Amino acid sequence: MRCPFCGNVDTQVKDSRPAEDHVAIRRRRFCPACGGRFTTYERVQLRDLVVVKSNGRREDFDRDKLERSIRIALQKRPVEPERVDQMISGIVRRLESLGDTDIPSKTIGEIVMESLARIDTVAYVRFASVYKNFQAVEDFEDFVSELRPRSPVDPGE
Repeated sequence: MRCPFCGNVDTQVKDSRPAEDHVAIRRRRFCPACGGRFTTYERVQLRDLVVVKSNGRREDFDRDKLERSIRIALQKRPVEPERVDQMISGIVRRLESLGDTDIPSKTIGEIVMESLARIDTVAYVRFASVYKNFQAVEDFEDFVSELRPRSPVDPGE
């Protein structure tokens, strides 16, 4: 593994341990050339996924991009980082198990929204506001009104 500080290709692993609910290996590394220390993560990748955007453009699936967007939605929310990591790993496993390497961006967005709805409603609304491209306050009002439980109608009225 190349050192991110000096570019030396001969780095040493000092410690390895399971991470993220045993779906990744966390490795602490040391560079003998510059003395730098850094961490790498090793994950199983079942297949190379390609995201098909709504305009037809294709790009390689980027787990880090998915993680960044989820963490932005969850910013300042009371959700444990371990739970977020588990959710992200679950989303990636679900995408890999769909059976196709070409995944529409809409499918990814729906899976993320479904996952966020289960762990934090505010993050779910934040993500939806970007994903569904809300343009006005009314868009938020309509979306949130669908989240609220309907009050039962009194038959005596």
